[in-house]
Amino acid sequence: MIADNQPGHIDQIKQTNAGAVYRLIDRFGPISRIDLSKKAQLAPASITKIVREMLEAHLVKETEYQEPGSRGRPAIGLVLDTEAWHFLSVRIGHGDITIALRDLSSKLVVEQRFELPSTAPEPLLQRIIQQIDQFFITYQERLERLTAIAITLPGRVDGQSGIVQRMPFYQVSDMPLATELEHRTGLPVYIQHDICAWTMAESLFGASRDASDVIQVVIDHHVGAGVITGGKLLHGGRSALVEIGHTQVDPWGKLCYCGNHGCLETVASTESMLELARQRMQASMSTSLHNQPLSIETLCDAAMEGDQLARDIITGVGGSIGRILAIMVNLFHPQKILIGSPLNRAHSILFPVINSCIQQQSLPDYGASLSVEPTEFINQGTMPGAALVKDALYNGSLLIKLLQG
Repeated sequence: MIADNQPGHIDQIKQTNAGAVYRLIDRFGPISRIDLSKKAQLAPASITKIVREMLEAHLVKETEYQEPGSRGRPAIGLVLDTEAWHFLSVRIGHGDITIALRDLSSKLVVEQRFELPSTAPEPLLQRIIQQIDQFFITYQERLERLTAIAITLPGRVDGQSGIVQRMPFYQVSDMPLATELEHRTGLPVYIQHDICAWTMAESLFGASRDASDVIQVVIDHHVGAGVITGGKLLHGGRSALVEIGHTQVDPWGKLCYCGNHGCLETVASTESMLELARQRMQASMSTSLHNQPLSIETLCDAAMEGDQLARDIITGVGGSIGRILAIMVNLFHPQKILIGSPLNRAHSILFPVINSCIQQQSLPDYGASLSVEPTEFINQGTMPGAALVKDALYNGSLLIKLLQG
C-alpha cells in the first residue's frame, strides 16, 4: 500500500489506500480504527477520513464487539456493509449463459440460466446483451445500487481491454464485450477467463487464501492453469490463462485441435479419458465399467472400488499432469498446488501420482514442502465472477467509483 508521505498522484494514493483499508476491514473486522491505522500503516487522520466516506456510502458499518481478554464495555469496531450493494455476475458456457445478482459478500440473491446456442442468425455479442437486458427487466425491482458487471467465459480474453479475442463453441473474433456493456449500462465491466477467475476466487476467499504463490490446474473438458504469484494473477491485465493443455507430452500422439500432436489436453481432458476408456473396454470384458453408463463419475467410482482399467486411466492422467507441474514448480516455486476437476472424486488415486512426479522431477528445495490439494469451489455457475469484483474493491478501482457516486 502507499503511505501518506510517499510521492505519487493523489488520486492513485487515495485509491490504493481506500482499497487497502477495505481489504483489512474485510479480513479482520470487526476492527477498531486504532488497529486499522496500525495494520494499514496510515495516520489516524487518514483512517478517519476514509472510514467516514465509507460509512456515508454504506460500504462499512459500526458494530459493538468484545475484544479478546477484555471484561469491560464492548468496543466499537468496523465491518463491511455488503447487503446495500449488488453486482451482476455472468457465466458464459457451452450453449448457455447464467446471470446472477449477488451482494458484495458474494452471497447469491437470484440466478437464472438462459440458452445460448453456438450458432444463431444474430451475432453472439447481440445475443449476450439481449439476455442481460432481459434479466434487468425481470428483476428490475432488485437492481438498485448495482455496482458492476463481472463476466467469466472460456477462450482468449484480454482483461485489460475487455476484448474477447476468441472462444470455443462460438464464432468470435475480437468481440468488444466490455465496451459495449459499459456503454449500454453505465457500469464498470470486468471480464476474465473462467479458469483464471476461479483461481482468483480460491486465492481471495478459497483454498489458497493464505498463500501468495499458487498454481491451480483445471482438468475438465479443457486443461488449463492459473498462476498466482506475489498475491496477483500472472498476466492478470491481459490474457492470463496458462495454456498447459497445449504443452506437448507425446510427439507421436493424437492430433489436437490446436494443430499440434500429443498435447496434454489430448490425453487429460475428460473427453479424452472417456474415449480411451471405451477403447480399452473393448479388450477387457472384466472391467465393471461395462455394467453402467460411462461417465467421469462412474470412471472415478470404479477406480475407487479397485477396477484396474479405471485406475490405470486416472493414474495415466496423473502422470501426464504431474510431469508438466514439475516444470511449473521449477519456474514459479509455488507454496501450494490446487487441482480443480471432476476427477477429484478419485483424489486418493490421482493426487499421489501427481505429487510423486513433482517430488521426483522438480528441484528438491522447491518440491519438498509442496502438497497437492483440491480446490474449495467447483467451476460452476457465477461464483468465480465474484472474485473479479472483490479484486476491484481491494485494489480500490471500483471502491473509488462507489465513494464518488
